[in-house]
Amino acid sequence: MKELPTLETARLVLRPFAKADIDEVARLAGAREVARYTLHIPHPYQRHMAESWIASHRERYDEGVALTLAVTERQGRSLVGAMGLSVDAGNLTGELGYWIGVPYWGRGYATEAAQAVLAHGFGPLGLERIHACHLAPNLASGRVMQKLGMVQEGVLRQHVVKWGIRYDLIYYGLLRPEYLATQHQSVTVSTTDTVGRKSHE
Repeated sequence: MKELPTLETARLVLRPFAKADIDEVARLAGAREVARYTLHIPHPYQRHMAESWIASHRERYDEGVALTLAVTERQGRSLVGAMGLSVDAGNLTGELGYWIGVPYWGRGYATEAAQAVLAHGFGPLGLERIHACHLAPNLASGRVMQKLGMVQEGVLRQHVVKWGIRYDLIYYGLLRPEYLATQHQSVTVSTTDTVGRKSHE
């Protein structure tokens, strides 16, 4: 059984979630500000939801359909949020998804963590395209996608409903050649394999 990867950047460690993270996930994801513009996080967000969500990661990774990692600070190891890819192996595409806890907003953590996941997606996973989307009012998420070099590809007007309000859904995408042409040389990302060796991507 292949272990979930651990990815490292200058300030962050992206590692598999553990049972010990349940309470902190419930606290961070349970903030109304996080749920407000996140498609799949309900509010209130209860502890059993966090427990079930974390328990699903292993199976979904083994099935090759998703990689979900905890974003933690390198110093202190505090849990910051979550970052992951939903994978369509047949088409070699992935959808980037993430959330960051309110206490850690404004530090550039989402961009830094997403850069690590992009490197893993276009590297070891061999993906040809990675896309992401955000609710129109979530301008901060849109800025993250722009910083990643993603290209805005379209708007699905009034496409989703969140708390009784209809929102436009804005899509961004990045192709492998585009990524390779603008690699984020300033970010060092390493992957720890099952025996503890590190291979730089």
